[in-house]
Amino acid sequence: MTVQDNAMRPRYVVGQKVVIKPISEKGLTQREYDVNRYAGKLGEVSNYYWISPRTEQIFFIYNVLVDEKRKEIVVYEDEMEPFLS
Repeated sequence: MTVQDNAMRPRYVVGQKVVIKPISEKGLTQREYDVNRYAGKLGEVSNYYWISPRTEQIFFIYNVLVDEKRKEIVVYEDEMEPFLS
């Protein structure tokens, strides 16, 4: 395995517990506003996808189940952090 192969791995895996981080940018989109509603809440990664808009760039997008209703939201890697119990 090369360093490049390691860089293409997702940071989070299905079933992993995460905490949603607040998005503090001005001019929030509706998606960012919705993510902020769950800031600080515990969630569980239910799925993930990757996109590659440019050669050798890969971005992971995660579906995360949050709150007691198990609401599914879509977040980027930098919008969550691992839950350390």
